[in-house]
Amino acid sequence: MSYGVNRNNEMPGYRHLIPHDQRGSSVTAKTLMVVGSTSSAGKSLLVTALCRIFARRGVRVTPFKAQNMSNNAAVCPDGGEIGRAQALQAAAAGLTPTVDMNPILIKPEADSRSQVILMGRPWATLQAKTYYTKKALLWEHVTASLDRLRASSELVIIEGAGSPTELNLKQGDIVNMAVARYAQSPTLLVGDIDRGGIFAQLLGTLWLLEPQERALIRGLVVNKFRGDASLFEDGIRILEQKGNVPVIGVIPHLKKLNLPDEDAVIIEQAASIGRTTAGVTAGSGAQIDIAVLAFPRLANFDDFDPLKAEKMINLRYASSPAELKTPHAILLPGTKSTLADLEWMRQTGLAEAVNHFARSGGAVVGICGGYQMLGKRIEDPLHVESDLAGLDGLGLLPISTRFSTEKATFQVQAHVLECSGWPSAVKSMPLSGYEIHTGDSHGGTPWVVIDRRNANPVHVPDGCISADGKVWGCYLHGLFANDNFRHAWLRSLGWQSEEAISQADSFRQSLETLVDSVESAMNMDLLNQIIWNTQQ
Repeated sequence: MSYGVNRNNEMPGYRHLIPHDQRGSSVTAKTLMVVGSTSSAGKSLLVTALCRIFARRGVRVTPFKAQNMSNNAAVCPDGGEIGRAQALQAAAAGLTPTVDMNPILIKPEADSRSQVILMGRPWATLQAKTYYTKKALLWEHVTASLDRLRASSELVIIEGAGSPTELNLKQGDIVNMAVARYAQSPTLLVGDIDRGGIFAQLLGTLWLLEPQERALIRGLVVNKFRGDASLFEDGIRILEQKGNVPVIGVIPHLKKLNLPDEDAVIIEQAASIGRTTAGVTAGSGAQIDIAVLAFPRLANFDDFDPLKAEKMINLRYASSPAELKTPHAILLPGTKSTLADLEWMRQTGLAEAVNHFARSGGAVVGICGGYQMLGKRIEDPLHVESDLAGLDGLGLLPISTRFSTEKATFQVQAHVLECSGWPSAVKSMPLSGYEIHTGDSHGGTPWVVIDRRNANPVHVPDGCISADGKVWGCYLHGLFANDNFRHAWLRSLGWQSEEAISQADSFRQSLETLVDSVESAMNMDLLNQIIWNTQQ
C-alpha cells in the first residue's frame, strides 16, 4: 500500500538547529527514543508525528524499532516484512520502508509460540522460552540495523515496546532502554492519561529505572488527554517536581484518524464488548452494516480501515453468532493461524452461521487466510502451521489450499478479469496491494490477475468468485484501499453516497491532523535542545 506522502513537502524550521558538523551522511545521526509506561500508550503515533514534523522541515529523519510483536505487517519493496507501524512512520518521513527500520518482527501463532521474522524474512518458529535464549544473536542484528540507519540519516527516532520496566524480562531487553543505552539516546517517556493513573504510570516507571537509564529520560509526555489541557497544569507541576524531568507535552485524545493501528488491541477490545470501530454507530442511520470475524490470530486487519472511513458504513467485529446478527456482508480477514482459527469458527458456531448467511444470499468475502477458509479443503502435510494435517473448509468456493514452507511476500499490481456480478464495474482497472501468505489455492475461476510482484512483471491468476458474485476471496491485502474497487463493492450491497471518500486524501488529512495536533501540544524548542544539544 502506498501512503502517498511526499517528503519534498518541506517547511523552513529546524534544519538550521543541526550543528554544521552534524549534517550529512558521513556523520552518525542524532537519536531520540520514545518509550511508554504501558503498551498502547501511543508511542507509535507519536513517533509517526515526530517523523513527519522533522521531515517537512528538511531534516533527514528515519524511524526505527528493534523488535515489534504484531500480526499487522507491511511488505517492503524487496519483499521483506516489517511492522505496519514502521511502514507508516517511514511514509511520514517521506521514505521507502526497509527491513532495517524493524529488524525483528514477532508474529504470534499461539499463546506461547511465534514466528520470528528476522531482517524481513522468516527465521524460526519458536516457543517463548526458546526465543529468550536467542537474544544475544538478535542483538547483533538490532545494533547493526541501527548503525546503518544512523550512517545515512541526520536523526533516527527510535520506538520502544511495551514498558521499559518489565523487571522479569529486563535482563533480555533488546528493544527499550538497552537500545537507548547503546545509542546514548535522549528519551521521552509517554503515559496514557485516558487509562487513568498517569502519575503512577510515569513516576513509577521513572523510579523503577536504573540510575543510568533514568538519566537518559529527558522529557515526559502525557498522551490522550480529553478536554481542556489547562486543567492539568497542577498535574504538570507535580510530575516535574516528583520526577525531576520536564513535561514536554500534553497531547489531546484524537479520534477517527484514518491511520493503521500497530496491533489488534483496539479490535480485541471492541469485539469483547460488541462495539463498532467505525464512525457510524449501529442503528444510527448507517446504510450498510459489515461484520468482520474477530479471529483469535487476526492479521492485517487494517485491510478494512478504508471501509470504516466511508460515510454511512457501520463496520464492527464479531466473535460469536449472537454478535454476528444480520449484516449486509461478512468479512473473513487474514490470520496467522488459518487452521486454528477455522477450528475456532466451528467451535463458536460461526462456521455454521456464515454458511447459512451465504446460502441465504448474503455477501461473504475472504482475504488471505479468510479466503483459504472459504474453500473445500486446507492441507498442511508438512505441518507448517500446526500439528493438524488438514481441515475441511467452509465449502463456499470450489478451491483447495495446500501449505508449503515457502512464504509469499510481495508488493503487487493487479487487475480484475472479465466476470459476472459487481466486479464487471472495475474490469481491467489497475489495483495495488500486497501478499503475505503461506500456501497456494487452486480450483474455481480466478477473477483477478497479478501483473507485478515487487516491480517484476508476472502473470499470476488469483482469487475465486461465485457465479452471482456474492462470495469471493483472494490473497491480495490492501484491496479496499483502491477507491474504485471499494466503491463498486459497497454499491453492490446497496450503498449510496454522494460523499465517497478518497483513501489517499483521507490518509493525508489524518496524518496532518495528527502532526499539527502533536506539534502544537509539544514544547518543540525544548525538544530541539534535547535532540541537538543546543541552547535557544
